[in-house]
Amino acid sequence: MKNEALLQTDFDNLKLFKRGKVRDIYDLGEYYLIVSTDRISAFDVIMNEGIPNKGKVLNLISAFWFDFTKDIVDNHLITINTDEYPQECRQYKDVLNGRSMLVKKAELIPLECIVRGYITGSGWNDYKKTGKICGIELPAGLVESEKLPEPIFTPSTKAEIGLHDENITEDEAVKIVGREAFEFMKNTSLELYKKAADYALSKGIIIADTKVEFGYYDGKIILIDELLTPDSSRFWPLENYEKGKTQNSFDKQYVRNYLLSINFSKKPPAPPLPDDVILNTSKKYLEALNRLTGISHVP
Repeated sequence: MKNEALLQTDFDNLKLFKRGKVRDIYDLGEYYLIVSTDRISAFDVIMNEGIPNKGKVLNLISAFWFDFTKDIVDNHLITINTDEYPQECRQYKDVLNGRSMLVKKAELIPLECIVRGYITGSGWNDYKKTGKICGIELPAGLVESEKLPEPIFTPSTKAEIGLHDENITEDEAVKIVGREAFEFMKNTSLELYKKAADYALSKGIIIADTKVEFGYYDGKIILIDELLTPDSSRFWPLENYEKGKTQNSFDKQYVRNYLLSINFSKKPPAPPLPDDVILNTSKKYLEALNRLTGISHVP
């Protein structure tokens, strides 16, 4: 299989601000240009191979959700229409189409805002040991992938590339961002999750959990980064859901499961991904896009 994934961008006449696990961010002066590549990370390790069309899926799903939730909180998105980008971006239009967004320059708030509606992943591991997640006491007897009585907010630290985010308590989060900002981010994250989860369920997708990021812009807290994508959330097909076990998914859990099956150490270097894992992951991302937005093919 020919892997036509875009792993990195290098735009000579644009100022590179930062390269993240997935996104290349350029500083355009008044704005940032965020380009979603096809890189994929698992366990905070960036894989050597990309997932074709993944960046476009992330970008288009984020744009959909930013519009869908703008009644709850402002966000950083200005446009994903390359015809509306500054002149210096136009020569890169073929690369930017579908996989980029022009955004406001917000100051990142260093907290991962995680909402869990179901018990899975690191939350399930914590619960088995302590009966709690991030210090939140949960009912006894829950099983893997079970829906929680109410969604819970479980913040984590925001680690640099190569380091692992750490689950923290509300008190620890308040020390990082302050009480007022924490309460706003917590309440907003829960409201975003509930609205999105209800909508996704109507499209046959369970959003088990999600991660949201915020920043300061003009003295206000706004949504930044990506929103409710298969990279920042666990998406499960409703038709296959059965509590008490690991779920099928539309997200990178498929890659994580493969890495677990080969006993990956969760540290660099990344092992090679087989062609079938790459292809099937790409299909899962595209199906999530189609179910949520109705978009059947990417630009």
